[in-house]
Amino acid sequence: MKRTARPFLIVLSALALTSTGATAQQLLQAQSDAATRGLDYYFPAGTTFEPGIPSPAEFLGYPIGSYHTRHDRIVAYMQELARLSERATYQEIGMTFEHRPMPVLTVTSPANHGRLEEIRTSHLAASRGEIDAAAANEIPLILHLGYGVHGNETSSAEAALLTAYWLVAGTGEVEDHLANGVYHIEPNLNPDGRDRHTHWANMHRAEPFVADPLDREHNEVWPGGRTNHYWFDLNRDWFPLVNPESKARIAFHQRWRPNLVTDYHEMGANSTYFFEPSEPVGSWNPLLPERIYTDITMRFADDWAETLDDIGSLYFTREVYDNSYPGYGSTYPNFLGGLGLVFEQASARGHIQESSHHGVLAFAFGIRNHLRTAMTTVRVAMEERAAMRSYQRQFFADAPAEARAYGADGWIFGDPVDWTLNRDFIDLLLRHRIEVRELAEATAVDGRAFEPGSAWVVPSSQPMHLLARSVFERTDTFADSVFYDASTWTLSLAYGIPDGEIRGGMPELGPPVTRAPDRVAPPVARSGIAYLMDWRLSESPRALHALQSRGVRAEVASRPLTVRTTSGTVDFGRGAISMPVAIQTLDADALHSAVSQVAQELGVPIHAAESGWAVDTPDLGSRSFLPVRAPRVLMPIGDGLSSYEAGQLWHLLDQRIGMAVSKVDVGDMGRVDWSRYDVLVLVTGNMSFLQGDRLEALRRWIRGGGTLVAVRGAAAWAAQNGLAPNIGAPGLGRRVGEETVEAPRRDYEVAGELSGAQSIGGSIWATDLDLSHPLGWGYQRRFLPVWRDHAYFFEPSENPYGTVAQLTDAPHLSGYISDENEARLAGSPSVLADRLGGGSVVLLVDNPNFRGYWRGTNRLFLNALFFGDHIRAP
Repeated sequence: MKRTARPFLIVLSALALTSTGATAQQLLQAQSDAATRGLDYYFPAGTTFEPGIPSPAEFLGYPIGSYHTRHDRIVAYMQELARLSERATYQEIGMTFEHRPMPVLTVTSPANHGRLEEIRTSHLAASRGEIDAAAANEIPLILHLGYGVHGNETSSAEAALLTAYWLVAGTGEVEDHLANGVYHIEPNLNPDGRDRHTHWANMHRAEPFVADPLDREHNEVWPGGRTNHYWFDLNRDWFPLVNPESKARIAFHQRWRPNLVTDYHEMGANSTYFFEPSEPVGSWNPLLPERIYTDITMRFADDWAETLDDIGSLYFTREVYDNSYPGYGSTYPNFLGGLGLVFEQASARGHIQESSHHGVLAFAFGIRNHLRTAMTTVRVAMEERAAMRSYQRQFFADAPAEARAYGADGWIFGDPVDWTLNRDFIDLLLRHRIEVRELAEATAVDGRAFEPGSAWVVPSSQPMHLLARSVFERTDTFADSVFYDASTWTLSLAYGIPDGEIRGGMPELGPPVTRAPDRVAPPVARSGIAYLMDWRLSESPRALHALQSRGVRAEVASRPLTVRTTSGTVDFGRGAISMPVAIQTLDADALHSAVSQVAQELGVPIHAAESGWAVDTPDLGSRSFLPVRAPRVLMPIGDGLSSYEAGQLWHLLDQRIGMAVSKVDVGDMGRVDWSRYDVLVLVTGNMSFLQGDRLEALRRWIRGGGTLVAVRGAAAWAAQNGLAPNIGAPGLGRRVGEETVEAPRRDYEVAGELSGAQSIGGSIWATDLDLSHPLGWGYQRRFLPVWRDHAYFFEPSENPYGTVAQLTDAPHLSGYISDENEARLAGSPSVLADRLGGGSVVLLVDNPNFRGYWRGTNRLFLNALFFGDHIRAP
């Protein structure tokens, strides 16, 4: 006997009830009832299921929508479906930082399961044009149904449970869908964030439900459940691949290259429902074929509208959301020849919440909307599978022509010294399946020399041409001046790696690179003088911290030096780390063991000096060597502060350096014993926790030798409060002293567009960096790209040596900027340093670790931690 979803005779959505003038109590009761209903509420009338498969409610023990389902229970249900049905198999594609599995349930017909690998390889071959079109159309279409990359957008994963149940247990037309498609259901893209929010919502759940928006259930405490363990927005990480969730996900997507990918979200409670198309032209990625927006997407839009019309749910399209950034879950699939789709549902942020616009919004209502659009997506994809397969085939077939039209033969890159940066950048390219070739001959591009062994080439003509172009291309032309997110994402500039565009013919190339190059550091010889380490390697800060953790005392060279070592004469730049044998508390054997272990574990060469007498440079006992502290870092976190900035810096210190940082809640700052810390790191936000006596205590601590490192908005606060005597408070939106121009009268409807055009939402700028300053040690070029996404306009320091990095006279590198703001930015500072008494103040005007992938600038932050106490007074 088959189960049937019975007609729900009183299907009253929150929106429909409001329009009929229902009382608040009636609305509350109706939505509370909806949260306890079964399959008949969620599925279209007449939907039937095989009786041997438990519904989510039967498995979980509560109706969907009446509780928020924990990640482990989501995993358990997926596993149970795979155990009971020949339609489903379960796998875990990765693990999160908090060691939660990343589940994928693959659903298709039993016959298809028996040849799944054959389907995958045939699908990839078809996308490459290796199978004729008629035969390709017989291959099942590949769909990836993804849900909940933001952990507190929880209706998504609940809808995933129902969608999985429908595909596994459904009868009738769904059986045809399974014969013609393979469905990878990823029910929860952010397990750590979801469980953080799920615990919150269930912990504050009441009976009856409380709809008051001020109720604690609807107001998560900092940092909320949106982000992952380190407070990263995973829906910005599909391109930079900083987090393990993203690395595992991209590996899966590259393995399958789906024809269609869904990306289910939630938005504010006062909205309705969004599905694509997005805003024409201005929200599109300009590299992608327009057909994906004007044709392929539009084949679905009418059906989504009809689906939501049938249940009385309001919606909007062509507004707010964009498709431009490759790091979105709804945009990255487009670069693999698929169709990425974003869906947004107004969120109850709990179980039921009053909306000022649309009455009372229930958790169950949002779940149903997502389920219905998912079912429609599956149906239409099956109807349009020939068109979608043809589109993907043409997408890759057009890559050579796209490369020719672009005009560049390829891109060359490589750091002559920092092999660890080269390794990590190549690893990123290879994860995206971007072709990388070894350089076989010395080549000069744009006046910069590149040598075999330390430089590589990315050919423009390759299947991943558009992704490769996104990595290297600098953009200055845009269809719109208002952006939902960043307007540029040039990864080569973010990494600070020397690169250039090759035109007029390729140099001689070596074989393709199949894995990121790695090096084993040579054994460390014994020295009775000192051991030395080059600070120009990206891995050196981690090595220094590891050495200090083992009790090794270190000094830093403030000037370049050349030293005779057991491996020959070696040149070191400023920032080189010396570990003299004579100053250690460790004995000679323990010291040699410590440096040997660190060199081998991290692959960082450590050299044994043969003599303290240097070669025409300061000797190893010179006053130019300064002691290096093992920094004890305090970072306030909590309500009012940017969790993104704090998380990025926490991740840098935790994952890249291995350094503990004390994260102290703003409510506990009154209990701080300042003598326990050397460095205070402040991020953007409300600094009211540092005022009055606490502000004076901070001043005393800095004067006593502490180092304040203030990032972005915190830099403005520090200057405004006189913590940097030679640095004035910044202007907001304009330079200090800039003449105000009276704005002409305009129509109200263009206010958002014009104000948006003047915002600095994310662009890349060239600075001139003082390499002799402690904050510049380890850098090799005065040219340093920085990320700017704010409107704080500082003036250079009154101290002529205090402006460490300053934007050049023609600083624009990539991204949108208005003419007015471009003129304002020219010559303005990006990094400032000052003294306050016996301590130091470092103002990092621009975020040095934006989204965790700005490798080129995070050395500024690390230098402030290790060397900030050596910033001298004017």
